[in-house]
Amino acid sequence: MTTTGKIELMAPAGNFESLQAALDNGTDSIYFGVEQLNMRARATINFTLDDLQEISNRCKAKNVRTYLTLNTIIYDHDLTIVKTLLQKAKEADITAVIAMDQAVIASAKAIGMEIHISTQINITNIETVKFYAMFADTMVLSRELSLRQVKKITEQIVKENICGPSGKLVEIEIFGHGALCMAVSGKCYMSLHNHNSSANRGACKQDCRKKYTVIDQETGVEMELDNEYIMSPKDLCTIDFLDEIVDAGVKVLKIEGRGRAPEYVARVIKSYRNAIDSIEDGSYNKEKVISWMQELEKVYNRGFWSGYYLGQKLGEWSKGSGSHATQKKVYLGKGMHYFPKSNIGEFKIEAYDITLGDTILITGPTTGAQEMKVKEMFVNDIKGEKAQKGDSVTIPLEFRIRPSDKLYKIVENKVEA
Repeated sequence: MTTTGKIELMAPAGNFESLQAALDNGTDSIYFGVEQLNMRARATINFTLDDLQEISNRCKAKNVRTYLTLNTIIYDHDLTIVKTLLQKAKEADITAVIAMDQAVIASAKAIGMEIHISTQINITNIETVKFYAMFADTMVLSRELSLRQVKKITEQIVKENICGPSGKLVEIEIFGHGALCMAVSGKCYMSLHNHNSSANRGACKQDCRKKYTVIDQETGVEMELDNEYIMSPKDLCTIDFLDEIVDAGVKVLKIEGRGRAPEYVARVIKSYRNAIDSIEDGSYNKEKVISWMQELEKVYNRGFWSGYYLGQKLGEWSKGSGSHATQKKVYLGKGMHYFPKSNIGEFKIEAYDITLGDTILITGPTTGAQEMKVKEMFVNDIKGEKAQKGDSVTIPLEFRIRPSDKLYKIVENKVEA
């Protein structure tokens, strides 16, 4: 649960690179999965049991809360794993577990671990909030609600003094940015039917992102469609009405993206951090929103829409299967050495070229996602303006790099209209 009046910004973490990117860019909390029992089991490299303590330690150092996602369907053969994972998470002092299966909820309650109810439960009314208040302090509402409906629920929580196990008022969380599923709050069976690979076990094959035609089976007539991607919604974006979300009494804003790259996490979290702070200090305005939208468009997206929060009756669909990002990264090479006395990083160029003035991105498990312009560089120990494959390059840096770090160049990405 949040400890301040400001809305809590929650970041996705699919690996240590993304975790560090979130921490560096001002997140209040992170959520992550461990191995296979989460809704992104297939989509990203998940953490392991052995990573729990390091996750906890890194986040505690920044006063950032940690939420373990255990929000898949659970079968009998999973129960031992669930109990082991919850116990290890509690021992590592992970803040809370995000759950949807009653077995997970009961197991977490039995060991005194804070519980957050997943959107997969599909909470859409105050009576359901009252029921889960017996177990949970925070609840993620259904993605299909309007802000008017959300506000009514938060007002009733205050009016009726609905408290969770902590004794504090139940807090409401909603999704604020990222990919949306065409199914109700993400509970889709299409992948299971077509591939025997269940989205509700974190193994979605994303059939909804493909092109489709619609044919009348009785007449054989193919129906005319404006867009072949009839089941692939645009990405959710709320930064242009974030003040209304705050006014609706929402306490936690969740950013989707545990399968996304660390630079995605860095840019999205930084943009929403600035927006939340601007609302707090009264400087939130249209000009800033335009600037933040331009930043968000630089990283992976399928186009943006406001979801159903503003009362829209019909969805908005993406025009293609890939990203509409205005920028992309091109792999250049890897980190070799860092010289702390002179704050210089050495890289081996393994692909393409790097030129003075280029915008580069450096990612790594402890580096996160650091973006900067190359203002000075030495090529094979000689001051130069361009380096090619095989060259050794040294660049002044304001942060430490490690041999595992990767070096990219950021370039313009031409997106088809």
